[in-house]
Amino acid sequence: MAIAGITDFFEEIIRDLHTSLYLAIGGSIEEDTLNWSTYAAELASTGIKILILLAVLGFFYWLATYVIKKNKDRLRLNDRRIKIARSTLRYIWVVASIIAVMSQMSFEPDTVKATAKASIWAGIYYVLWTTSDHIIHRVLQHYGLNASIEQLLKNVFSVLIWILGTASVMAQFGFDIVSLVAGLGIVGLAVGFAAQSTLANFIAGITILLEQSFQVGDWVNINNNEGRVVLIALRTTHILTRDNITVIIPNSNVASSEVTNLTSKNFIRFDIHMRIAFEDDIDTARKEILQVLADTDVILSRPEASATVSEIGEYGVFFIIRFWVKPASVARMPKIKEDLQEKIKNAFDTANISTPYPHMRLLMPKDVDYPIATKPFATTTRVVSDDVALTKKD
Repeated sequence: MAIAGITDFFEEIIRDLHTSLYLAIGGSIEEDTLNWSTYAAELASTGIKILILLAVLGFFYWLATYVIKKNKDRLRLNDRRIKIARSTLRYIWVVASIIAVMSQMSFEPDTVKATAKASIWAGIYYVLWTTSDHIIHRVLQHYGLNASIEQLLKNVFSVLIWILGTASVMAQFGFDIVSLVAGLGIVGLAVGFAAQSTLANFIAGITILLEQSFQVGDWVNINNNEGRVVLIALRTTHILTRDNITVIIPNSNVASSEVTNLTSKNFIRFDIHMRIAFEDDIDTARKEILQVLADTDVILSRPEASATVSEIGEYGVFFIIRFWVKPASVARMPKIKEDLQEKIKNAFDTANISTPYPHMRLLMPKDVDYPIATKPFATTTRVVSDDVALTKKD
């Protein structure tokens, strides 16, 4: 009994599969018998028609591409335009093949019509998507905007084109796009409240890219983090310091902080401080300083460097030395300042110019005999008793 039940179970499954296959090729469930030969012949006829249509469409596609290839010089087509033309022809061939197959497989006319319209809309948005990169590049190149903005706009336009294209295609098949957009808007609000900091960084990143207060490659100082900008992303800005350390700063912090761009101009001025003794000649010291600056390659001759007295302090005469360098030298500025101070000290030693250090000197008058006489201190002693008060004065 158990074996017979299992056999009946599998036989029922086979019958269901048999019936389903018969219905798939066009048979009717109301028929008493399954007329496989009739419907197999119809299926073969349909397949032959489809193959003939595909062959004809394929021949026209090959002919069109052959004509374009052979006449590219006459039509003045470069490689890029030939690639676009072949892509367009290939898309038309694929769409026409799909519609031809659907028309031979008893699809509803409305479905075939909707597919044709959806294919046209998809083709339009595909052309927009493929040409948007080139158009954006030409526009930004005309206005002199950087590559970061170009990549941002390409991403934004790609997302918009995909969303609008998908909505247009779905609308041809009867989907309610208004309800879908409203649902996406509600989801967007929920995501916005959940990711406020991320959105703040994103908006700040767009602002930084549009304002162009600094660009990739500039040497900046942000929140006491000084280094070269290596990346301006939508959420963060990356700075590479002199110690080869990458500092990642959120764009919202960058937008709300004071940013010093050290390489925004063609040359930048820096300064160092040196001092000489009171007894040394100021003009001689200035001459030695300017000679050291003139012998240093990274320091520009125009604008001219200067060495002026900034202060006469307790331990000598203080010089402030100002010089100009190219933006490429900013990264090595600590080393440049250290070398200058060392070279100026060596030049002072050669010219017998002393570099004073904090000290104290006691100056005594020359016409005074030693030891200097001093006056005795006057003292008064007073003894007080109950009846008499005695006073003694020296």
